[in-house]
Amino acid sequence: MNEEHAKERILELRELLEKYNYEYHVLDKPSVPDAEYDQLMKELIELENNHPELHDDHSPTSRVGGAILDFFEKVEHTVPMLSLGNAFNDQDLRDFDRRVRDGVGDNVTYVAELKIDGLAVSLLYEDGRFVRGATRGDGTIGEDITNNLKTIRSIPFRLKDPVRLEVRGEAFMPKKSFQKLNAHREEEGQELFANPRNAAAGSLRQLDPKIAASRNLDIFVYGVGKLEGHSVDSHDESLTYLSHLGFKTNAEWKKCDNIDEVIEYVNGWQEKRPDLPYEIDGIVIKVNSLYQQEELGFTAKNPRWAIAYKFPAEEVVTKLEGIELNVGRTGVVTPTALLQPVLVAGTTVKRASLHNEDLIREKDIKIGDYVVVKKAGDIIPEVVNVITERRTGDETDFNMPTECPECESKLERLDGEVALRCINPQCPAQIREGFIHFVSRNAMNIDGLGEKVVAQLFKEKLIDNVADLYKLEREKLLELERMGEKSADNLLAAIEKSKENSLERLLFGLGIRHVGAKAAKTIAQRFETMETLMAATKEELLEVEEIGEKMADSIQLYFSKPEVKELMEELQSLGVNMTYKGPKLIKVEDLDTPFAGKTVVLTGKLSILTRNDAKEKLERLGAKVTGSVSKNTDMLIAGEDAGSKLDKAKKLGIDIWDEQQLVDELNK
Repeated sequence: MNEEHAKERILELRELLEKYNYEYHVLDKPSVPDAEYDQLMKELIELENNHPELHDDHSPTSRVGGAILDFFEKVEHTVPMLSLGNAFNDQDLRDFDRRVRDGVGDNVTYVAELKIDGLAVSLLYEDGRFVRGATRGDGTIGEDITNNLKTIRSIPFRLKDPVRLEVRGEAFMPKKSFQKLNAHREEEGQELFANPRNAAAGSLRQLDPKIAASRNLDIFVYGVGKLEGHSVDSHDESLTYLSHLGFKTNAEWKKCDNIDEVIEYVNGWQEKRPDLPYEIDGIVIKVNSLYQQEELGFTAKNPRWAIAYKFPAEEVVTKLEGIELNVGRTGVVTPTALLQPVLVAGTTVKRASLHNEDLIREKDIKIGDYVVVKKAGDIIPEVVNVITERRTGDETDFNMPTECPECESKLERLDGEVALRCINPQCPAQIREGFIHFVSRNAMNIDGLGEKVVAQLFKEKLIDNVADLYKLEREKLLELERMGEKSADNLLAAIEKSKENSLERLLFGLGIRHVGAKAAKTIAQRFETMETLMAATKEELLEVEEIGEKMADSIQLYFSKPEVKELMEELQSLGVNMTYKGPKLIKVEDLDTPFAGKTVVLTGKLSILTRNDAKEKLERLGAKVTGSVSKNTDMLIAGEDAGSKLDKAKKLGIDIWDEQQLVDELNK
């Protein structure tokens, strides 16, 4: 076959195989026998092998798995993938409904969907072609797992419309595939996966795509992150459009006219849950109108327009064999129950937090008791209660020690706190835990430094504080157990790269009490350099909106310590960046705009600007944009169909502008 005929046949086969693939894996309506599909695939593989110049990453043959990777690249999502707030009972759902109606009025409908228990992923399409797939990661930065996702046959390579699109989905392992995989692993003497969710996540985070290809994963696409080239006004419209494009969406979603219908849907699926061919761990409820979603906006962590109802945790009985003490990075000593291993909600549980001494007394927990264990929100194991009638008299009381289990320093209970603390700054456990926090994703983000590697570095006395991290030598790393040349090189490269981080990551990583990731960014933006921050007075710290008395005192106390000053000097000498690299903070007093220093609320449908554009422009001009109207609000920008916020602003006598006034002012 000459090249021209081969090209025609290859294109014909690719189109035909994708059609059959869509019919089988998305519509569940195969039009040809498996043998016919396999024969056509074999022909395509042979033709592509004979004509490598006609290679295409989007060929159906790429679904069998590509080359093995060295590591996963980090990628930024076009739109952040925020986690959802949780509801655990009917009242939580009614409270959610009340908050929604307080924000957008009573004319609201919802879409309820099954919450698939898998791995959240993002799929990016350019001109209708699949170009990238990534894990959720921390919501902003994920890992590029494109080659692994290509092996999921229900993910389309080409869409029916040439749109630019980022969609969210849940990759999962069907129950049958999970059972088959574990049966095979058992035969091979390998460790079994605890549940389909872990199996799916483990498959997609393999560096060898052929492993992912062998595990028969699937996906349901459930939402749009960004869409260009087509418009939709509601979530149910977006689900319908995603199906039109060729995506596999879960058909069990329902549009609900009120919260009572949502609760009826939730209760119905709690009963039918075991009959599904895949695992679900709850129901997701979303405000249907995209305009109302925009109106409701977000908190720092979650959208206000959606919530996840988590099914009641499975409860089991097991024996509490002992209590272990753990010292955290802030010195808090936490008792942990050591349990007879037991299966809870799909995973084997051996430990459960007991939180503090008061809880142990309140629940009358003794070593040797039979206890009821559940997973709070299907995630965190906890001891619910003791089965006292099963006591034999051999059980023993537990008493919290007076000394730190790690360094033997006296434990203290600070005013207003339940927890006991070790206040020795040289406590090895605190240093070790603080180090784990320093290298974590939201702090210095150093790949390859998990808890086991950190423990090894401490054990071999290669590190004593975080500055030692930047002095590690390749030869010493290679002496560590299970540390190969490639792992050592990758780790050193990640450490070197972390030197370039903006100041807020370093600030958060230092673990200053009361300073979280968000506060660290605000502080870094305000003071710009570590030197300026260290010299700041308490009054200057309190001028920053997010800093209160406790945080200001904590920051001053931290930087007043001689050992901290020495650490900062050492980090700087080792090349760690000490300056803020993000957008500069514009001082309100330097702005000559009607928005400088004003608290502004946006409401209604904007037709000239998007809400995000308006918010960014207002903040650039010195405004603080909030989501609700109060006596502290200075100005309301009202678009079309403005509702309760406009009424409230009129009652309070707040300055009200329409969108055109805003645009005219911005264009001056």
